[in-house]
Amino acid sequence: MILSTGIACALLVGCFLILVILRVPVAFALGIATIPVVTLELRLNPFIIIDRMFQSYNSFILLAVPFFLLAANLMNSGKITDKLIDLARVLTGWMPGGLGHVNVAVSMLFAGISGSSTADAAGCGKILIPAMIKEGYDRRFAIAITACSSVMGVIIPPSILMIVWGGVMQVSVGALFLAGAVPGFLIGFSLMATVYGYAKVYNYPITMKPTWRSAFKAFKGSFLAMLTPIFVIYGIVAGIVTPTESAIIAAGYSLFLGMVVYRTVSPKEVGTILYDTGRFASISLFAIGTASVFGWLLAYYNVPRLIIELLTDLHLGTFGTSLVIAFLFLFFGLFIDAIPTIIILGTVLLPVAEQANISPVVFAIIGIISLAFGLVTPPYGLCLLISASIGNMNVVKVLKEVFIILLPMLFILLLIILFPEIALWLPKQIMPGALK
Repeated sequence: MILSTGIACALLVGCFLILVILRVPVAFALGIATIPVVTLELRLNPFIIIDRMFQSYNSFILLAVPFFLLAANLMNSGKITDKLIDLARVLTGWMPGGLGHVNVAVSMLFAGISGSSTADAAGCGKILIPAMIKEGYDRRFAIAITACSSVMGVIIPPSILMIVWGGVMQVSVGALFLAGAVPGFLIGFSLMATVYGYAKVYNYPITMKPTWRSAFKAFKGSFLAMLTPIFVIYGIVAGIVTPTESAIIAAGYSLFLGMVVYRTVSPKEVGTILYDTGRFASISLFAIGTASVFGWLLAYYNVPRLIIELLTDLHLGTFGTSLVIAFLFLFFGLFIDAIPTIIILGTVLLPVAEQANISPVVFAIIGIISLAFGLVTPPYGLCLLISASIGNMNVVKVLKEVFIILLPMLFILLLIILFPEIALWLPKQIMPGALK
């Protein structure tokens, strides 16, 4: 049988949705959903699934994913997160709602090291959520601000999602890192403004008034850790190392800090850290493989071309198309992990963005920021689930605070859609050749 585009799409999407409703893990659901189409289609054979999965793994750049996860796990296990929190207290703890500002600031600092939002939510949440509750902060607010601030882990460079995006879409990872810096800091400042508003309404206290001595001690303690993003980002932007090599450097440097400098990681703990990293990395990489097969089948049946024709007929222009792209990423991010969404939806929408004269770098930043919100919005909302679990509260009870905190973050996304130069300014200054 030769399947039409409509029937093939109905089988792919229908089987996938049924499997997700049945609570089959997304990575497996994507792979299983391709089987009926491959079985029924005379022009395809089952070996195409294995071949496309292998092709997706045959990418040197994807080796960066497990190494950045390893760096994040080493940072958490090595108590380096504690030193970042001490620095954040000095920088922001003097403001009303001090510990809330510390929560946001440490997420910004941790984002510049780990590239992982879930590692941020887990590592920082274990320390800050109990501390905020103890200081009199509402439990729901403590959970919500921890979850929402953790999304900066995939926006502020280095970012695992940017590495995957660059590898899949053939976009300069260095340009993506630079493009994410300004939007990431804008989101961080918008979160601090939200915390300030909560502090004034609910009379949340300051955490500390730093002295020169405490400031010097905090900077001294965190200085070596803060060199990590400099090594990673400068190395990539300057063309000294590849993203994969920079991830290896970050992991090796984190191991050196934990075992030699701070001596907070013992040889016995290294085995456990490597096991945990391998387990989480395998989930991400398996999802990349199955999503690649799913996305390839959509392209095989000309779904991207049909979407281009549909949006072209609507005459939405650059701004309208950007809004549609953001909405689709926001919607898919509610249900699916970011990495498979990048591979499926990103590859489908890339020709649409090109047709609307949207820069590939701006398209990437819109997609990644939109997907980041999916980390704190049910039913997927992995960072929210982690934070709620740490705070011992049902997710549903936290949703009101989450949506309030998300509003200024959505405003920053809208600003980037309206003024793409916000994302492009830094790459144009430092890596103009990567934008051509």
